[in-house]
Amino acid sequence: MSAPDQNEKSVEGYLATLDEQSVQDSRVLIEMMQRITGHDPKLWNIGTIGFDTYHYKYSSGREGDACPLSFYPRKDKLTVYLMDGTTRYAALLAQLGKHGVTGYCIYIKHLSDIELPILEHILQQSYDYLKALSQKGPIDRILWRTEK
Repeated sequence: MSAPDQNEKSVEGYLATLDEQSVQDSRVLIEMMQRITGHDPKLWNIGTIGFDTYHYKYSSGREGDACPLSFYPRKDKLTVYLMDGTTRYAALLAQLGKHGVTGYCIYIKHLSDIELPILEHILQQSYDYLKALSQKGPIDRILWRTEK
C-alpha cells in the first residue's frame, strides 16, 4: 500500500459532489477528527479526507508522508482508516455497532448505525499511538500488518 498524496482540491469542493447523507456523516467525522488532531482536514488522493501527517521510511527504501486519521466517504459507506490496524481495537469494535472491518479499515454504512463515543475513543487511541511512535523518528513498518 502506498501512502496517499495530498490533493490541492478543497474538502468543501469534494463534499459538494456527495449525496446529502454522506455529507452529513462526513461533517460529523470531520468535526471529530479535527477535535482529536487539532488539524484542519486535507483532501488526499481522490476522496480521502485526512488530518495531520506522519513520516514513514521502510527498509525497502520507500518513504513518504501519510495521515494518522482519515476517512473516505462513498455513497454506500464510509471507510475509516486506522493506520495501526483494527486488531488492536477488537474489544472496542465489538461495542461499536453495525460495521465491518479489514486489516486497517472500518466500514460504516451510516453513522447512526454506530456508537459515536466508541468510534471517537478508538480514533483518539489510534492517533495518540501513531503520533507517539512517529516522534521517535520515521515509522519503519506497515503498522496494520504488524501491530496487535
